[in-house]
Amino acid sequence: MTRSLVMRGRNMLCAGLLVLSNGLAAGAARAQSDAPEYAVKAAYLYKLGDYVEWPAATFAAPASPLTICVSGDDPFGAALDGSVAGQKVAGRAIQVRRLAVAERDSGCQVLYIAGSEGQPVAAALAAVRGAPILTVTDAGRGSAKGIVHFVVQERRVRFEIDDQSAATNGLKISSKLFALALSVKPRS
Repeated sequence: MTRSLVMRGRNMLCAGLLVLSNGLAAGAARAQSDAPEYAVKAAYLYKLGDYVEWPAATFAAPASPLTICVSGDDPFGAALDGSVAGQKVAGRAIQVRRLAVAERDSGCQVLYIAGSEGQPVAAALAAVRGAPILTVTDAGRGSAKGIVHFVVQERRVRFEIDDQSAATNGLKISSKLFALALSVKPRS
């Protein structure tokens, strides 16, 4: 390959990552300047689904909705429902459910674990380990970490990714999402 082709390829890759970054974070970034922290996190919850590949048997049918669940004490209120209204992930409608406790067979594809007195975050993570569920936790709610772990840094919502835990749950996360993460724990 000529040097100019390599440089053009790199420039296209950088431009693509910039567009992806803006696409994933655009709604969340706008929300960060205008809304509370959990409105931003709600926007991220459904946008993450575009960058995850679940095992084929995860969905009952091609038209089955993507189910986002909140386990424990719900910090979102109406913000999550409003954020997903009319949105789709990979052509699938989005459904939101609230759970008192997290369980393997809950039917969730994305599970935000808020924790509660009845089921702390670590116990909820243990309950769904190995199930095809994208677990999401929050630094503001303890040190136990899911596959995606929200952190607030310089007054902005960011995230870390544990790709080893994703592998344990049978999920494949796009390298495009890795590029946006603060850190990525790789598969072993």
